Amino acid sequence: MNRLQTIAGLRENPNVDVLVIGGGINGISVFRELALQGVDVLLAEKGDYCSGASAALSRMVHGGLRYLENGEFKLVRESLLERDRLLKNAPHYVAPLPTTVPIFDLFSGMANGAVRFLGLSRRPGRRGALVIKTGLAMYDFFTAARRVVPTHKFRSRAETLKVWPAINPAIRNSATYYDAWVSHPERLGTEMLRDTMKEKPSARALNYACVSLDDASLVLNDGLSGETMAVKPRLVVNATGGWIDLTNSAIGAVAPKLMGGTKGSHLIVDNRELHDALDGHMIYYENEDGRICILFPYLGNVLVGSTDIRVDDPDQARCMDDERQYILQSLSFVFPGIEIADTDIVFQFTGVRPLPISQDSFTGRIPRDHFCELVEGAGIVPPTLCMIGGKWTTFRSFGELAADIVLERLCRERIVGTENMPIGGGRDFPIAPAKWCAERAGAHGLSLDRMRSLFERYGTEADAVAAYMAAVHDELLPGSDYSAREVRYLIANEYVEKLEDLLLRRTTVAITGALSTDLLDAALDVLAVEKNWDAARKAFERADFLALLQRRHGVDLDQLSQKDQRRSAECASTRKSA
Repeated sequence: MNRLQTIAGLRENPNVDVLVIGGGINGISVFRELALQGVDVLLAEKGDYCSGASAALSRMVHGGLRYLENGEFKLVRESLLERDRLLKNAPHYVAPLPTTVPIFDLFSGMANGAVRFLGLSRRPGRRGALVIKTGLAMYDFFTAARRVVPTHKFRSRAETLKVWPAINPAIRNSATYYDAWVSHPERLGTEMLRDTMKEKPSARALNYACVSLDDASLVLNDGLSGETMAVKPRLVVNATGGWIDLTNSAIGAVAPKLMGGTKGSHLIVDNRELHDALDGHMIYYENEDGRICILFPYLGNVLVGSTDIRVDDPDQARCMDDERQYILQSLSFVFPGIEIADTDIVFQFTGVRPLPISQDSFTGRIPRDHFCELVEGAGIVPPTLCMIGGKWTTFRSFGELAADIVLERLCRERIVGTENMPIGGGRDFPIAPAKWCAERAGAHGLSLDRMRSLFERYGTEADAVAAYMAAVHDELLPGSDYSAREVRYLIANEYVEKLEDLLLRRTTVAITGALSTDLLDAALDVLAVEKNWDAARKAFERADFLALLQRRHGVDLDQLSQKDQRRSAECASTRKSA
């Protein structure tokens, strides 16, 4: 069911069993859970799918080692179980990540950890070898029955410096364990939507659709056409994360303040020395103030983060200059000999963690677990189930929890589980990817390198993308390994409505620092043809996207132009030398 059909259906009949507000990873998860049980469910997202906090995670799929000292054992066990399920169900996007912890002391953190665990202190503190060893032993214990990644390993100072010669020489030991990382989190959410609506064609979802309250009912406002229409659900699921309180207010759900989110900012750094110094590992380290930071190789660059700062208005969350400096200072602590220039930062992003309201002075102590709060309706407002807290890794179990509460309320029973359900391009994932790529390249008349690239982006869905590309002559976009036909496929099949959807979430063009003005304009040309946009709409989309890049991601038009000029000069120099 496409967008026009969905809107037409709502005009004809506004009644629906469940309205899910919020198209982030948790909203998509509960939408999937309900739709697969045969529930008549509608998802409404005010922006693009997975465009808020779900696009701004640390790209980690992890159990939460540091949550152990908060006593959140249930959360860690659940997270590790869901991590292992994602490794199985989404192997095209989720992969094991060797993670190394630099250790500078032996006994530090034992007393502090004990009093924090008992709730007697809120202050962060350095963690020594014995504390880290204890935590990693518990990590291994929680996964002993289903070992899918290696157990942890300790190294001496000499062994550590041999593997990571650029690391802070004051190091005493290091410990390596395995978690996982996700390469394309926004795409994983989109694939879950596609899977769900393919399996259950009656399930409906709309991006760029905002929900509000008028005198007669809830109203769905189409942000693209400007049209409004009534929607009459029996129950609402508020899955808007850091926006939950604002959403409750907009739909007339009377509830106390529930959210107390914090923002986490991250940088994408293009620095070969730093990238090579990591040796393929994530470095999970403490800054000098005791706060946890991370850096790891990400799609050819390095992801570094993050901050943990309270924020009142999630719409205003940005990576500020002091946060950039804090992150770079933390990096200089762990790799003191590597200098990062401002021009090495090719992208930045900030997300608001959907944490429950808390008066704790130390944000790291706010629980990361998830739960649901049911707000009974009054008048024309239906009951509203608020999904509070959570972390990206546990989206499936959180969606399952919320869906089971809804099913009970609707007097319905669960008929299918999602614990072992493959997602998108993780379905029928080959044991021998190289052989699969070679076979499909031959079948579609593509080069092996091109097929491998598609497989890395889409998993087994690359077969459908390749078939679409091979149907007619295709060309790569300027300075990119994305092609025009590939982009057309994404537009036609993945709910692309704006230029930002395409360049920020359906592709990795922007986050990898590969964006140029030539590439931007070529992608816009393709999108405009597919959407029948006139020159005025194209100009608006271009200006709007460039303003968004500068405002949220630290990328501006001048930087893009300078990058283009440098590339042209380098190419000219290479040709002259040849």
